[in-house]
Amino acid sequence: MSNSAPGQETPFQLAKKVIQKFVQRQVFAENKDELALVLFGSDNTKNNLAKDGQYQNISVHRQLMIPNFELLEEIQNDVHPGSQQADWLDALVVCMDLLQNETLGKRYERQNIVLLTDLNTPSSPDQLDVIIGNLKRSGVTLQFFLPFPVDGGGSKPPDGGKGLSAEQQQGLEMTKQVMMSLDEDDGLEEVYTFSDAIEKLSVFKRVEKRPMAWPCTLTIGSSLAIKIVGYKAVSRVLCPEWKSWSVVDAQTHQKDDIKRDVVYCLNDDEETEVQKDDTIQGYRYGSDIVPFSKVDQDQMKYKTDGKSFAVLGFTKQSMVIYRHQFVGTQVLKVFAPKDDEHAGVALSGLIRALDDLKMVAVVRYVYARNGNPQVGAAFPCIKEKSECLVYVQLPFMEDLRQYSFPSLENNKKYTPSEEQLSAVDSLIDSMMLVEEDEDGEKMDLFKVNHIPNPQYQRLFQCLHHRAVNPSAPLPPMDPWLTAALQRPLAVASRCQAPLETMKKKFPLKEVVKKKELKTTVWEQVGLRSSCLATGRSTF
Repeated sequence: MSNSAPGQETPFQLAKKVIQKFVQRQVFAENKDELALVLFGSDNTKNNLAKDGQYQNISVHRQLMIPNFELLEEIQNDVHPGSQQADWLDALVVCMDLLQNETLGKRYERQNIVLLTDLNTPSSPDQLDVIIGNLKRSGVTLQFFLPFPVDGGGSKPPDGGKGLSAEQQQGLEMTKQVMMSLDEDDGLEEVYTFSDAIEKLSVFKRVEKRPMAWPCTLTIGSSLAIKIVGYKAVSRVLCPEWKSWSVVDAQTHQKDDIKRDVVYCLNDDEETEVQKDDTIQGYRYGSDIVPFSKVDQDQMKYKTDGKSFAVLGFTKQSMVIYRHQFVGTQVLKVFAPKDDEHAGVALSGLIRALDDLKMVAVVRYVYARNGNPQVGAAFPCIKEKSECLVYVQLPFMEDLRQYSFPSLENNKKYTPSEEQLSAVDSLIDSMMLVEEDEDGEKMDLFKVNHIPNPQYQRLFQCLHHRAVNPSAPLPPMDPWLTAALQRPLAVASRCQAPLETMKKKFPLKEVVKKKELKTTVWEQVGLRSSCLATGRSTF
């Protein structure tokens, strides 16, 4: 895989990037998935099937184990293109044998083989039917990554280079036969190109967690109670969420080599040392400190009766509940328990009644016994296959910020003309992020919920780089990450003319402040007079 068009990366380099990004994704995800690495076309041979001259130039570089940074370093520093050729079908058989031997006595949810090749080596189809049969019996899934699209055939050259060779055309037909035999409908959907894989794998996925159910009881007054289960639908992810930063020794990089001694001293001239047991916390109140012992702090905490999702009342969505006043760090979706038919019927009636009347329920929400109470709004949400209440926290009085500014309506100096208003209207219309497609359906051009958190992505990009390059400076931001929060190209090109009109209708002039020469002269005279009066000479 070492040939490529001038000025382009070779298929081997692209395949190596795919492997690196896949492994680093697995490392940062911190799951229990195990991974092995098999190289074919290598200069050496290292596999259990290499006998009687068969399965040569195929090397098991890493046995099946949880991936780590050591594997990333090996891929970067030790994996290089070999000078030999090997049959990719033989490499597939070696991978199947490795999975069979390494998974004996273990339970796995899924076994998968990912094959990265340019298919530019001779392959023997003699055992193709046997290989397909063994894949079906073992339940092993298969994915192909190629430098060209699977539907390109011999007419479309890969990456702008020469057309496909005879070996690549034969290998492509064999690939289609294998994938279609495993799955007639979706087999070819498991064949990817290197460029598409790099683009998709560039996004670091956060640590996957199973949704945690929050069982509670929805109460309306003292006589109506409905069992519910809540799940977090939207929750702010703190960066990094997977692990807190640790302080380690700068030389050994070991946490245990750091010894800390904490000393408590009085705020006096001698800094008299006292024992920790002789200290309590205090709250600074002006210039004084009000002491609060541990007992006082426990008594001061807000006491609740435990979990709560109590309806305080109902109100129209358009009257009290304003979208700009939503607060909190999460959105909760409330369902009825799957095995409780009575709760499902009761909650469904409440949801549909709120939806018909365009109302919401104002709710007192307490997560746990030691949690502080919240007040929020529960909106009805009805979809084709499910219905639920969506809870959003509302602000208390102290959370609101009141600002008063003078009105611009009565000031003629700031009243825009009709031409200026029209220019602003045109700019807003040209920058609309929602437009209709050919079928008349509205389409969102800027899907925020599909954009990865730049801070999160940049952190893991730097962590990976520093792990495999300890002494190198951090790399620049990835171009795709910089472009993620930019305006869509369609909007950027569409708003150029309205922006030029805005510049003409709202001209900006630089205001230069006149120098106050007289004041400056008198200040110098005053300074000189004061210096002479005290007997000091400045000039």
